[in-house]
Amino acid sequence: MLVLVINCGSSSLKYTLFSHDQERGSGLVEKIGEAGARHTRWVNNARRTPRAVTVANHEQAIRLMMDGLVRDRLLASASDIDAVGHRVVHGGSQYTDATLIDRGVLNNPIGRELAPLHQAVYTGIEACLKMMPRTPQVAVFDTAFHQTMPPKAFTYALPYRYYREYKIRRYGFHGTSHKYVSLRAAELLRQPPRKINVITLHLGNGSSLAAVRQGRCVDTSMGLTPLAGVVMGTRCGDIDPAIIPYLMEREGLTPRQMDALLNKQSGILGVSGVSNDLREVIAQAEQGRARARLALEVFAYSIQKYIGAYHAVLGRTDALVFTAGIGEKSPYLRKMIVQGLPGLGVKLDAGKNRRTLSREGFIHAAGSRVKVLVIPTREEYMIARETRRVARAARR
Repeated sequence: MLVLVINCGSSSLKYTLFSHDQERGSGLVEKIGEAGARHTRWVNNARRTPRAVTVANHEQAIRLMMDGLVRDRLLASASDIDAVGHRVVHGGSQYTDATLIDRGVLNNPIGRELAPLHQAVYTGIEACLKMMPRTPQVAVFDTAFHQTMPPKAFTYALPYRYYREYKIRRYGFHGTSHKYVSLRAAELLRQPPRKINVITLHLGNGSSLAAVRQGRCVDTSMGLTPLAGVVMGTRCGDIDPAIIPYLMEREGLTPRQMDALLNKQSGILGVSGVSNDLREVIAQAEQGRARARLALEVFAYSIQKYIGAYHAVLGRTDALVFTAGIGEKSPYLRKMIVQGLPGLGVKLDAGKNRRTLSREGFIHAAGSRVKVLVIPTREEYMIARETRRVARAARR
């Protein structure tokens, strides 16, 4: 069964073609709608020379993707594809599992309104429906894994009618990643998921943590939107909500401007004044720039607080699992985070931590009460697996 997985970012299109569980090819279209756009392709893990392209929107990027798959002889035509899986950030409370895409999914107001940095996915879906009208299209939601949270974890202390009328509650995101690494951690620990408790740390430009008890998410750091939780690349994470009207009044900001400030101008970028790229911020901190160092400390401390809280919620933590761009590739920040957790009895092995880059591995030292793992996330693989399941069920 050929499954195409598509992940539309605000100015990018990432795609992967799977034959059953095997990745056959993939690609990335970058800087959509901008000068300097390019298309990079991989076939059987071999990188093809990136091509400069002109691509005005995601619909054109979808056509470019399909041309590339045909050119690389991975397909004869779009009709060879058995199902398409789309990463959709927000499913709200209506969608608790992957589902076939219909007008309800496309018009879901929660998904449209509450993930402002992830609206391009709907353009990508519409383009695929137009190009492959008879091919099952499946939405795999970032929020689905977190739907096992109990009401005490997802309920906000607002007048309850706002939950009843508008479904305002904690949803959580990066669920596909948290699900994959928690299941993979159980395999590496040689335990069934029902016998272990883990805290998963998806750390990238967008970051979130999840408390996973016996294979089920019981709490997560992001909220109604991806803005809540730990400090991120350009997002502020948790703040006193009274700051918002205070700044709006004094700065004369509109709601749209305030939203942009919180989502795109804050976090690591806002504190450091350097960048939202942790590599640049670390380099500046090592050169003695105080604000860069402060940004790293604020970032790490916000994560340490959530780890401590989730350890208390779980009662017993068997493992911390680092994943995503920062989690997989930054020994510097892994060390910074774990060193701030003396109460958990977590100890890193400096050599293992330094050597484990973009690959699986245990990085804790002998005698550490909590295991520490690095597991590269495989969101595309999980989306393909969920898409295949839903498409097969629809054919029965």
